[in-house]
Amino acid sequence: MVRPAWAVGTLLVLRYYNIMLQIGLRAHDYGKNVTPEKLAEILSTYRPASIQLALAKVFSNAPKPGGISPGYARRVRQVLEERGIAVAVLGCYINPVHPDADAREAQLRSFEEHLRFVRDFGCALVGTETGSRNPDCSFHPDTEKPETFDLFCKSLERLLVVAEKCGSIVAIEPVAGKHTVSTIEKMQQVLCRFPSPALKVIYDPVNLIPLAGLAESQDQFFARAFDAFGDVIVAIHAKDFIAGKAKDLPAGTGELDYPSLLKLVRERKPGVDILLENSSPQTGRVAMEFLQKTYPG
Repeated sequence: MVRPAWAVGTLLVLRYYNIMLQIGLRAHDYGKNVTPEKLAEILSTYRPASIQLALAKVFSNAPKPGGISPGYARRVRQVLEERGIAVAVLGCYINPVHPDADAREAQLRSFEEHLRFVRDFGCALVGTETGSRNPDCSFHPDTEKPETFDLFCKSLERLLVVAEKCGSIVAIEPVAGKHTVSTIEKMQQVLCRFPSPALKVIYDPVNLIPLAGLAESQDQFFARAFDAFGDVIVAIHAKDFIAGKAKDLPAGTGELDYPSLLKLVRERKPGVDILLENSSPQTGRVAMEFLQKTYPG
C-alpha cells in the first residue's frame, strides 16, 4: 500500500517521539473489565509507546492466582504488539509489609508468579510500591519503625531470589510520607543492602515530595534523586501536583518543573519509559502533547 505524503510524515514524527521520548499510559486508566483486544483498540487511538499493565485491574476474566501461563502472556503480548504497544511494566502492586501474615504471603506468591511469566509479556519489570502497616497501604505510624523496614527487606530478598532465577526485575517505587521506602535516602539504603541486578527503581518525583514540601529547588531535588539511584531507574511515572493542595493531577496541570526533569531524563536516561499517571481518556492526549512539547529538542 502506498501511503500519502502526509501519512508518511506523521509516521516519521511518531517514530521520532517513540524513539526519543517513550510516552506510555497506565492501562487501567483507559480500560477496565475489558478483553485484551478491546484494550488494544482503546489504547491505539492514543498511540502510546508502552503501557503499565495490571492484569486484575484491566481484564475481564483475568487469571486467578496460579492461573498465568506462557500462552496467556504471549496472547496478550501479541494483541498489543499488533497495535504497536509494548508492556513496559507488569503491575503487581502489593503490600510487602502487610500486617496479616497470611495476606502478605498470598501477595508475595502473586508477585512471584508475575516474575516467572513477565518475560512472556515481552517485558522484564514487575512493579510495586513498598507498603505500610495498614492493609490498604495508607499511613500508619509503625511504618517508620526499623522492624517494618526489616520486614520489607525480608520480603524483597525473597522476591529477588525468584527474579534472579527467572531473569526478571523487581521494580520498586518509593512514596513519601506513608510507605516503608519513603525518601531518597531510604531508597539508597535498600539498594546498598541488595546490590542485585534484579532490583531497579520506578521513579515518581511527585510521590517522593515530602508531605511538608520541598526544602530545596525542584531541580536540586531531581538531581539528588538521579545522583542517588539514577543508574537503576527503569521507568518514570508522570503526574503533577500543587503544593499543599493536590498530588494527583495530570502531567502539565500543576507545579512540577517538567523542563528541568525532562532535561535530566534526556541527559541521563534517554528512551526510558515515561508512563502517565492520573490521566484519563479526557486528559491523556493533552498530557502526552505537553510532554512532547516540553522534552528538549
